[in-house]
Amino acid sequence: MGSFSIWHWMIVLVIVLLIFGTKKLRNIGSDLGGAVRDFKDGMREGSDQAADPAKQIPGAGHTIDAEVKRETKA
Repeated sequence: MGSFSIWHWMIVLVIVLLIFGTKKLRNIGSDLGGAVRDFKDGMREGSDQAADPAKQIPGAGHTIDAEVKRETKA
């Protein structure tokens, strides 16, 4: 009862093709592929930025040597 044969899946595929058409299914597939590709690129950029914290903050990674003078209030 729970398992479907190959013929069941073929009938489902034919019905889906008749309802949506090949052009719409192709567009859905390309949109999904583009979304996955953009997600992977975003994850790759995020890991590059996290690996180098000096790139995130301007001037980070430079040491400034100075004396601190206290200001007294009168």
